[in-house]
Amino acid sequence: MRSFIKPVSSIVYRRKMSSQFFADHKPPICSLNAKHHFENLTEKEQKYAYYLHKASHLGSRAVLKSVSNESNSIFDLILEFHKSIGGDYSALKSEFGDDQVEGYLEYASQFLGNLGNFKSFGDVKFIPSIDESVFTKIIKSSNDDKIISLYNGISAKIFSTNENDILLGLNKDQSHINSSYYVGAPFTDNEIKTVNRVLTTHKIFPENTRVEKISSSEFNLLIASGENSNTVPDEYPAKPIEFQIDGKNATLAMKFGDHSEQFAKIAENFEKAKAVAANETQVAMLDAYAKSFRTGSLESHRESQKKWVKDIGPKVESNIGFIETYRDPYGIRGEWEGLVSTVNQERTEKFGNLVNNAEKFIKTLPWDKAFEKDTFTPPDFTSLEVITFAGSGIPAGINIPNYDDIRINIGFKNVSLGNILNAKDSSNKPVTFIEEKLNELFKSTQGEAFEVQVGIHELLGHGSGKLLMQETDERYNFDSLNPPLGLDDKPVKTFYKKNTTWGSVFGQLAGPYEECRAESVAMYLITNRELLSIFGITDKKRQDEIIHIGYLLMARAGLVGLEFWDPNTKKWGQPHMQARFSILKTFLEAGEDFVKFKYSDKENFSDLRIVLDESKIETVGQPAIGKYLKELHVFKCSADFEGGSKLFLDRSSVPEDIAKFRDVVLSKKLPRKQFVQPNIILKEGNTLEYKEYPLTSEGMIQSFVEREV
Repeated sequence: MRSFIKPVSSIVYRRKMSSQFFADHKPPICSLNAKHHFENLTEKEQKYAYYLHKASHLGSRAVLKSVSNESNSIFDLILEFHKSIGGDYSALKSEFGDDQVEGYLEYASQFLGNLGNFKSFGDVKFIPSIDESVFTKIIKSSNDDKIISLYNGISAKIFSTNENDILLGLNKDQSHINSSYYVGAPFTDNEIKTVNRVLTTHKIFPENTRVEKISSSEFNLLIASGENSNTVPDEYPAKPIEFQIDGKNATLAMKFGDHSEQFAKIAENFEKAKAVAANETQVAMLDAYAKSFRTGSLESHRESQKKWVKDIGPKVESNIGFIETYRDPYGIRGEWEGLVSTVNQERTEKFGNLVNNAEKFIKTLPWDKAFEKDTFTPPDFTSLEVITFAGSGIPAGINIPNYDDIRINIGFKNVSLGNILNAKDSSNKPVTFIEEKLNELFKSTQGEAFEVQVGIHELLGHGSGKLLMQETDERYNFDSLNPPLGLDDKPVKTFYKKNTTWGSVFGQLAGPYEECRAESVAMYLITNRELLSIFGITDKKRQDEIIHIGYLLMARAGLVGLEFWDPNTKKWGQPHMQARFSILKTFLEAGEDFVKFKYSDKENFSDLRIVLDESKIETVGQPAIGKYLKELHVFKCSADFEGGSKLFLDRSSVPEDIAKFRDVVLSKKLPRKQFVQPNIILKEGNTLEYKEYPLTSEGMIQSFVEREV
């Protein structure tokens, strides 16, 4: 639990009631450490990175407005308050005390790091750890009527821990939807599902949209675009779509200009970047990006991704748009992300052999070749040093684009984000939930083991598999008269029908299900010693350690993932953790005491440990994960939602004998890292400054104040 020097007395009651929602206390704050890599770029490459950096951060408002109704206003409040005091909090600390002002700053910093008042990893709300009355006095000390009015309009939402306010998504009985992808009047679950079906029927892509409800018979599709009118009539109908919902007539109108101020500027920056692009492929990509963000055209964004895949080995790598769909309760609407980075040549060369041998390793995976691509196109695998990542959270690796047909027919890229993987917490605290004797080995090995896991996960996990698809009325990408054999050794009966996708069939399960499949591939292949040698791990003893800690990392991740499972709704708030928990359950159910829990404190489980028998990894653990992986894969490839959802939901359900550990997991949880990102500033004389900030809460806020969003 957090420990404060004794604050005002009213916080004691609040701690008992709401401490699990408090913003993190003393989180590790890290730098991206990319200055050296940026300065090694040519002047032209730096200018290219600058325009993409600007475009990326300009999309931050789109993230804020899709998280919660109040997030955009809280963002303005934090920045305006900081500017009103000139970024100097010393006078406030003298008036209110260090602890109280630190409580405010920790909330502000975590808010900016997540671009919203919900954790990007888990979708759980966080609130200030200081009493509301103190927080209010701090804000009102600005004596700025505009700031105080802004605060008065959102103060209740900042502190609310009502049941319907604390977790993004659907509540237990699906009577309430907490998500700003769906705005206006309250939606029913059926209304959203019906609107989504209407979009599919009319071949309208949903990734860059939100939905507004005017009444039970009138809806608007809010399309992110710089322009406020429909300039792409081939993609969006000019007149409202008429449809039936609950037996009644309804309409869905196209409404352009969601986030229009920012998206017009985003398009402008892409136009400017064309003058410093490295090649014609980049120019074509930038053209498509600019059109997409100016007009709202998702076809143009799809075109940008086709060009991006073909831009092999650029010095400045980027990918921008509405990318991941994890945070939409219905799994189809994307969240804005903007990545700008430079290439780590040394690490990229090391991974080159993994790319070259990918097809060989994929052939060892436990499924028939009918469920694998006819021809594997080796993707571009690059280790990057992140300059900019605009979004709600920074991953360690990415496999994109997420458009399945582009991945299958054109290809994809894998990127490992080196300075994210290597950002270390200097804490000397022992690792929780593992045996004490393994503490030093775990700490010294987890970084390398995780790097191997991420590489396999992104390249061979997300990069494997063939979706059985109906491409036209008469053409299929498989032999429809003799379909491949399923898990029951009988021809599969399901496939992706025309105009359906992996996301539309599996819906909100698509994200966690696919993460589970990719993580399972990593566990299945991490025992392959030839593969480990590609990562430079050739000594047998060290290979054994990587395999051991790799499996233990996954088992521990499954246990600590209970933080992101809500015992009231029985729902998971984070797809990766749902995936990892299901793998932990697979280990536990493998038998032969391969993985088990150990504790002597039978009341509070304070000494809970995961015990993993390393001698049984290749004889018990890998076969168990192989069986689970094959089932996940075949169900996905054959569009068998019924079979796949039953398997995954059962395996990721939390039984009572494990749910009892959630309290100790919460009591020992550690804050997630926060990253203070640099700014690239265009100065007089057309020169660029790479500006870094102090690794403090104040530094985090100042970086956003000086960033155009």
